[in-house]
Amino acid sequence: MRISNYLPIYRRNLRLAFPVVLSQLGQVTVSLVDNMMVGHVGTVELAAAAFSINIFHIGMLLGIGITMGLTPLVGTMYSQKRELEVGEYLKNGLLVHLLATVLISILMAFISFFLDNMGQPAEVIEKAIPYYLLLVLSLLPMLLFYSFKQFLEGVGNTKIAMYITLTSNLVNIFLNYLLIYGKFGFPELGLNGAGIATLISRIIMPLMLIPFIIKNKQYKREFRIAYHAKIQWTKVKEVFSVGLPIGLQIIVEVSTFSFGAIMMGWISKEALAAHQVAIGLASFTYMISLGVGAGTTILVSHARGMGDRMQMRRSIFASAHLVVLFMSIMGVLFILLRHQLPLLFTDDTEVVVISAGLLIVAALFQIFDGVQVILLASLRGLSDVKQPMFMAFISYMILGLPISYLFGIVLNFGAIGVWIGFLSGLGFAAILFSFRLKRHLW
Repeated sequence: MRISNYLPIYRRNLRLAFPVVLSQLGQVTVSLVDNMMVGHVGTVELAAAAFSINIFHIGMLLGIGITMGLTPLVGTMYSQKRELEVGEYLKNGLLVHLLATVLISILMAFISFFLDNMGQPAEVIEKAIPYYLLLVLSLLPMLLFYSFKQFLEGVGNTKIAMYITLTSNLVNIFLNYLLIYGKFGFPELGLNGAGIATLISRIIMPLMLIPFIIKNKQYKREFRIAYHAKIQWTKVKEVFSVGLPIGLQIIVEVSTFSFGAIMMGWISKEALAAHQVAIGLASFTYMISLGVGAGTTILVSHARGMGDRMQMRRSIFASAHLVVLFMSIMGVLFILLRHQLPLLFTDDTEVVVISAGLLIVAALFQIFDGVQVILLASLRGLSDVKQPMFMAFISYMILGLPISYLFGIVLNFGAIGVWIGFLSGLGFAAILFSFRLKRHLW
């Protein structure tokens, strides 16, 4: 099939994916803006934010991954016009998500007692613990929002979550300005001010989304069915069995970067701060790919429900074309602007120099990162989640993380050595996921 024949497919994919992209960007923007504003308070504060966010993201993304299991299940039923099952999946999915969120929140709060045993500088830990606990408090409203968001994506509505996310981001930025720097009579709270702003902005998200869903006529029947549906343990088990591997796969990948951040702390607080700068920029481009991937999951699940294998292949290839093009452009910009972009976060010369080196490595793994996102999203649309989870574990934990330790710590390559491990893990994952997807398409 020629590229010109893909043009209508590109338009359809982008029309569906664009709101998801903005919504995903909105999520990462919260941390990115926090880092930018906190970084100008001081290097210790930026390092504390980096440490807290990297640990918190493990629990947060496990929860988000569990909610993501609802999308392909709802999408497949919705494309077959099986409204009863759609409503039942929503009811049982919300139960799974609530229980998972409570358990994750308790575990993440318990971890706060051990943050000072992870080899970080004492001044970093002192500022990190209260900020971390504020992030843990924000988990419940955030994952409640995600539960309904994933349902809406399953039925093909990607816009409302975008509007709410962007609104909450504006609230977060405004509150950051007031509470970090103590403007307009508010106390100057520094890093804790950023945590309070994040908590408030995440509480707002479900408070805006739930009334919209209840009053929306388009989904009135599904929600009436969901309201009256009984808890069905077979569906609870199905939602959990799809969502948990997705969550575990995500945290395996993210844990690689989080453990890498811990290694950075072993090197120096400047290396840890530089890691947060570079990972923040790389996360920005990653979230765009993740948004396209979320759109791909929706399209693949709908094509699967209709039994249209050709449509499935075309959607996957179109998304891969778009992501490879975008990530290639971003990689070039990372290299060209590697000395300028870190200045958005910090004035510390040493942090800027280290960040510039890390952005060169980040530029190299952009394409691998984008490709593995699309391949994995396609597998999720097929509800194939267990084998990819093990593939991710092999790629990131068995291969990538030891390479980070070898080059970064043992061979003393420093921060760049740790990131060489990240590059290796992403490359291995892309190869393994491609072999897995090939079994479904041919």
